[in-house]
Amino acid sequence: MATKKLNRLAEAILETAEGMHRIGVMDDATYRKITVRHLGEKANRLAAPISPEEIRALRERANLSQAALAQVLNLTVGYLSQLERGVKQPKGPSLALLNIVRYKGIEAIL
Repeated sequence: MATKKLNRLAEAILETAEGMHRIGVMDDATYRKITVRHLGEKANRLAAPISPEEIRALRERANLSQAALAQVLNLTVGYLSQLERGVKQPKGPSLALLNIVRYKGIEAIL
């Protein structure tokens, strides 16, 4: 899927919001309201594929059992087990949440 190129106004708004968030003028909740369509190519980070080994390493780094991580991510234990064994590949919201944990740590979603 090709990403949509942002127009100059959207780029300026996003750049301003990033700067305001970085220096503390804009709080986290307000900054999170920026939608994926405004993020363009930056949103692809949340869709980056993640291997079964990486999923297990993320869980172990967080010192969580499969049941605990599944509960935090709102997944079933069976599905998380299948992800770790490579039977299934995470897609959609589960992939996004796993990438958030990958880049920001489990504390980002607790």
